[in-house]
Amino acid sequence: MADEDPLVFEDNAVAQVLYGANDRNLRALEQEVGVTIRARGNRIKIRGPHLERKVARRVLEDLYELAASGVSISESEVQQMTRMASDTSGGPVQAMIDSQAIEVGRRKRIIPRSANQQRYIDTIRQSDLTFGVGPAGTGKTYLAMATAISALMSREVNRIVLTRPAVEAGERLGYLPGDLLDKVDPYLRPLYDALYEMMDANDVARRMERGIIEVAPLAFMRGRTLNDAFVILDEAQNTTSEQMRMFLTRLGFDSKAVVNGDPTQIDIPRDSRSGLIEAVRVLDGIPGIDFVHFTQKDVVRHPLVQDIIQAYERDEQEAARPDGDRG
Repeated sequence: MADEDPLVFEDNAVAQVLYGANDRNLRALEQEVGVTIRARGNRIKIRGPHLERKVARRVLEDLYELAASGVSISESEVQQMTRMASDTSGGPVQAMIDSQAIEVGRRKRIIPRSANQQRYIDTIRQSDLTFGVGPAGTGKTYLAMATAISALMSREVNRIVLTRPAVEAGERLGYLPGDLLDKVDPYLRPLYDALYEMMDANDVARRMERGIIEVAPLAFMRGRTLNDAFVILDEAQNTTSEQMRMFLTRLGFDSKAVVNGDPTQIDIPRDSRSGLIEAVRVLDGIPGIDFVHFTQKDVVRHPLVQDIIQAYERDEQEAARPDGDRG
């Protein structure tokens, strides 16, 4: 093991933002990469194997650029930057710093945290219909919501329509208290959560009262034509073939749609075809329709989420082996 020439940052204040409280971010990077990092003021020394030192140095340089641009640095950024360190293009990092960020008002700036997330944002902006397919925690709904709000604020569309199937309710809606909207509200709550995180609650309430922002179960889409709207269908793996076809044919003039789902988390009955899986197969190759496939590398939730996804994927691969040997 050896160390190399110190890494010297130009701005000591920015360096402190990078280090985090009690050098928390540096300790996280040590665990991620397998090196030892010592910081004194704006100077850092990295000790460890040659390849690991190079990775750590690049991650620190990228994180410094993020901090200098005003992005807050946490252990989540450290973990994501470490995953991106093998991408020599620098595109994802630069996207976090410049115009690829999504502006959702004065208070919030949403940034892609992986190359795939950057591609997802670009695809949504360029295509009329985008499918985001992949595991939980990859930012599919969050980034689609941010792009929709940005489009509304810049007057690219006149309204936002957010929908998802209330599959778990099924035919048992009558057992739940309240009117129909009260019954399906729990299934729409994740959409509300993302909405309120990016916008002022009073602003959301005003726009919902005026119909500028609408959150509704998928069944409410039947028979409508959605013009000049940004439409997001979430949890699309739980649509049936008929529901997906109904939704896709709601799209009107000057509208844009994003369909998100995780094919590994299907809750509809086994004898029903998932509308998402069928749509990915049937619509591939049609101009104006694009697909972005996420993997566990794009997960931006708790680090355990990525490990959980990988564990289930390994188990499914072992179960699919012809000899059935899972030992």
